[in-house]
Amino acid sequence: MEHIQRDPSTAVLVAIQLPGVDDAEHRSSIEELGRLVETLGHRVVGTISQRRSHLAAAAVLGEGKLRLLARFTDGTGVVPSGAIKKVRKIDDRPSALELDEAADEEADGGADVEVLAEAPEAEDDDSADVMIPAEKAGLVVVDHELGPSQLRNLERATGAQVLDRTAVIVEIFHRHAKSREAKLQVEIARLNYLAPRLRETGAGGDRQRGGIGGKGSGESAVELDRRKIRDRIAELRRELGGLAREGDVRRARRQEQLRVALVGYTNAGKSSLMRALTGSEVYVADKLFATLDTTVRSLSPESRPKVLVSDTVGFIKKLPHDLVASFRSTLDEAREATLLLHVVDASDAAWRTQYAVTREVLGEIEAGSVPSLLVLNKRDRLDRDAMAALSLEFPEATMVSALDRGSVLALRERILETLEQGMEEATLRVPFTQGAVGGEIHRECRVLEESWDETGAAYRVRALPGALARIRTLLSSAG
Repeated sequence: MEHIQRDPSTAVLVAIQLPGVDDAEHRSSIEELGRLVETLGHRVVGTISQRRSHLAAAAVLGEGKLRLLARFTDGTGVVPSGAIKKVRKIDDRPSALELDEAADEEADGGADVEVLAEAPEAEDDDSADVMIPAEKAGLVVVDHELGPSQLRNLERATGAQVLDRTAVIVEIFHRHAKSREAKLQVEIARLNYLAPRLRETGAGGDRQRGGIGGKGSGESAVELDRRKIRDRIAELRRELGGLAREGDVRRARRQEQLRVALVGYTNAGKSSLMRALTGSEVYVADKLFATLDTTVRSLSPESRPKVLVSDTVGFIKKLPHDLVASFRSTLDEAREATLLLHVVDASDAAWRTQYAVTREVLGEIEAGSVPSLLVLNKRDRLDRDAMAALSLEFPEATMVSALDRGSVLALRERILETLEQGMEEATLRVPFTQGAVGGEIHRECRVLEESWDETGAAYRVRALPGALARIRTLLSSAG
């Protein structure tokens, strides 16, 4: 049989519609996976979808759909039996896109190929109606997290590289990380993903010499590789801990300031809104996970007291737990904020599901109780009927477009009004002999009224309780 050259820049998607997932949610998940794959620079040439009660233990799909998938990659469509002779080695910095084809020995009990007998499922194999492209895909991407055996068996049946959803997300994070902190966080997540997918597959010559005197069986190659990964992760965490302490110091300095954090699904328009609210030149791109580093800027025009606005990493459905854990220090901006702006792309039909995902992740990082506002972004992409319907459904939400200065200023006023609800009103009298305190009042408070008499000035202000306490301390100590 003559094989056609596979194109590594093309990919075919695989998705299983499990019980409890409706058609709309299933389609949305596949579309999102396609965007993730395109973000990596691949072109999607086909999609294989199947309804099943569970992922097939051997190779995700049933036999009929597996054969159909193989037509996209010029594979055999059959998982071959027999031991795998190849031994995979890793270097000190393994890539998530070059994952080992061997399975985890703890996951499958040491079997070389996991092929389990299963009850037949409805194949609904419509391969006769499927247009198979002449160019054969070099990449198969599965919209689920896969076990090591499933990854390996799919690769053997299709002859193509196989990635699951987690591997794709981790690789995107790796490519987009810019700061040292983000790079450390992503590398920890990548190594945690790779470690359980290493397994001994060769025979003979794979053990290092034992310890003192050369006695004992020593470490196998995979044990040595796993130890390298553990050591590397420990080293990265030490360095990340130092950077996290520096971040804690910076946040502590801002503890008494008003802080607004933009949170939401990836590509909801948070960075564009950040730029519009602060006048800063933060990075903006119409792609997933364009922002991985937290940026903090002042609200513009500047208010009194000053309000700091932070842009945070976007969330996504099935966000790997290792990434959530690795980015915990970055997400501290959300947990410690005075107010959260839940930014959603109101033009996306799936935004309600995305909003639920955001709230779920915020709960995981203990930020679910922070006061928040729902911001329906990208209203410029909605028609009048759609905007009217959203206004009725979500009367407390603010509808905005980062391209419309008027709506951005209206959002700014809404932010300030909401923040004021946590402030206290007070009257402060400042003698002429303590004129410097007047400057502090203007910096830390919103001055509602100001008057003078022969002894000094009187200010009616609204401010945070901590700011009022500090100013009163200044007045009493100087008095």
